[in-house]
Amino acid sequence: MIEFACLWAFLLLPLPYLVHRLFPPALAAEEAALWVPSLQPFSDNRHQRSRRRWPWWLLVPMLLCWLLLVTAAAQPQWLGEPLELPVSGRDLVLAVDLSGSMKTADFALEGETVNRLTALKSVAVEFIRRRQGDRIGLILFADQAYVQTPLTFDRQTVELLLDEAVLGLAGEKTAIGDAIGLTVKRLQAAKTDQRILILLTDGANTAGQISPLKAAELAAKEGLKIYTIGMGADEMTVGSFFFKRTVNPSADLDEKSLRAIAEQTGGRYFRAKDTAELEQIYAMLDELEPVEKDQEVFRPVTALYFWPLGLALLGALLLGLIDQGRQRWGWR
Repeated sequence: MIEFACLWAFLLLPLPYLVHRLFPPALAAEEAALWVPSLQPFSDNRHQRSRRRWPWWLLVPMLLCWLLLVTAAAQPQWLGEPLELPVSGRDLVLAVDLSGSMKTADFALEGETVNRLTALKSVAVEFIRRRQGDRIGLILFADQAYVQTPLTFDRQTVELLLDEAVLGLAGEKTAIGDAIGLTVKRLQAAKTDQRILILLTDGANTAGQISPLKAAELAAKEGLKIYTIGMGADEMTVGSFFFKRTVNPSADLDEKSLRAIAEQTGGRYFRAKDTAELEQIYAMLDELEPVEKDQEVFRPVTALYFWPLGLALLGALLLGLIDQGRQRWGWR
């Protein structure tokens, strides 16, 4: 629909008529310089001649130009269809382990054996897509932690950069404490009260400048809630040229510390032994931290004033050309 931002501007429409009626017509320059013995012969026609300077057939385009100018001054604008914008005010950060142990192929995806990072990506991407209205950030860590994606509403970018993460990008060890500390630092300036960190790892803290429990203590002071996910199967069959044996690929997983981190910050610890359990965990996180239902309505606004303004200027130009032609060639 079309609306006018300054509807009161249409009160100016009768202004030309009021000026015409209330103010005397201006005398032409040649009339002012004409010397005659007496002005009596011209007294009846002087003003009438000035009033009829423009022929009657030009009054319509002149009034039309004035109407266009007033319409432009009223600032017409087109209101688009209302769009609902979900708002939650939640800042959610995903911290993903890229240490060397994440290449362990003890998960299955669509009937094929895949490594832990590949399974994580397939499940986490669907989780990100469901978080409409949340600001999402991505932190990757191994020997050190770094911000891959700052907090943003652009979920597609987060998905893309998570998908591009590769093992060994940040080293081979696991700096869990640094990942938590970096999250706390990045969220200190956030104005929202809902701050969530989902930390996924398959090992224990073996690198970094700060211990996980100390980092969790700082997170608790800042109001950061941490959900930890321990990833890895309980057993796995490995083979060689002569025989096969069953091993525990998650022997290095420090569940005790991950559980303590979660409890200290008001979160929860989850154990993902396969892809199905990982999907269930992310579904549970959706229930624990639901997307807000409150929505804001936004209507896109497109300015239209330049259309009547441009037409008015074009009309004024044509009227000026017609006036020049009348004066030069005596058009009536």
